[in-house]
Amino acid sequence: MNIDWKELGFHYTETDTIVRCSFSGEWKNGELIGEWGEPYITTDKYISLHVSATCLQYGQEAFEGLKVFRGADGKVRVFRWQENAKRMQRSALALKMAAPTEEIFGKAVRMAVKSNLAYLPPYETGATLYLRPLLIGTTPRLGVGPGRDFEFIIIPSPIGPYYKGGFHTTTFIVNRTVDRAAPLGTGQYKVGGNYAASFRATEAAHLQGYDCLFTDSKTHRYIDECSAANFIGIKESKEESRRSKAESQEPLIEYLTPRSTAILPSITNDSLITLARELGWRVSRRRIRIDELDNIDEAAACGTACVISPIDRVIDPDKGKVYNFGSEPGERLTCLYHMLQDIQYGRAEDKHGWCEIIDC
Repeated sequence: MNIDWKELGFHYTETDTIVRCSFSGEWKNGELIGEWGEPYITTDKYISLHVSATCLQYGQEAFEGLKVFRGADGKVRVFRWQENAKRMQRSALALKMAAPTEEIFGKAVRMAVKSNLAYLPPYETGATLYLRPLLIGTTPRLGVGPGRDFEFIIIPSPIGPYYKGGFHTTTFIVNRTVDRAAPLGTGQYKVGGNYAASFRATEAAHLQGYDCLFTDSKTHRYIDECSAANFIGIKESKEESRRSKAESQEPLIEYLTPRSTAILPSITNDSLITLARELGWRVSRRRIRIDELDNIDEAAACGTACVISPIDRVIDPDKGKVYNFGSEPGERLTCLYHMLQDIQYGRAEDKHGWCEIIDC
């Protein structure tokens, strides 16, 4: 194995093993009855599937993404995997799938890490070990309906930054021609169909050198998601001090992020919200109009893959408008980025118990 850790991008690099686990059951009176087997380690990266498997025929599939960090103290940390397990369970429920229990999920995570330690990038390389938990329906079926058999797999891969250059700004272009997800559809679940449905828009944006900012599918006036990530905005304003009218006005920092049933609840966003509140900032989850970008000081995409990707500008071609945020990451976003990374790499106290240290 000869990997240049600092040159890694966000792409698949094969490791020694993956972890697999199977479920077999039956539908009885609308309830899926069955049980999961034990997770096991295998070097075989290929799956033998019937051509009529429900994951292939009807898209009965869900996935997750989480990171493993080599800390400043040399310890191995997995970030908030319990939240990934819960989110996979919500996705599975929406798609009528059996979901691995939190116990099975956690056991499989530890097995994947321990059997691929050689692929955990060294500290300070900017790279991490990414885990992709995958859940697929394997029952052969032609009639429309859910399967009764499922496979849970964890795929490890060392990765570099999602966006080339890491913590640097990216340009987004507003899309109103493709609906990423409907409000009462599957947008709030992490299922493959949401991403495939967005390819028309994201690939068209990439050809122009941009990334894609999706709008809501009903009115196309509100911010939905930043490609495959949540949107966050930082807004500074002045308010009169409550202590004394004679005192100078102090800046009020507001952390803005969209509220919608079509947006995936981001574990990274949830973590950043917690940190923003610790800093005394006001957190607002609400619908955010595109034209409100004029009043936002800093903007970014956030998610497991990119952590925080600051936005330098948003181009709205339909309105002939460009919203500028600066060519360098802003002060507030930079602060949040380093706060979260310090916890993940063990440089700061993990007050919320977000990281599990794996004894390797």
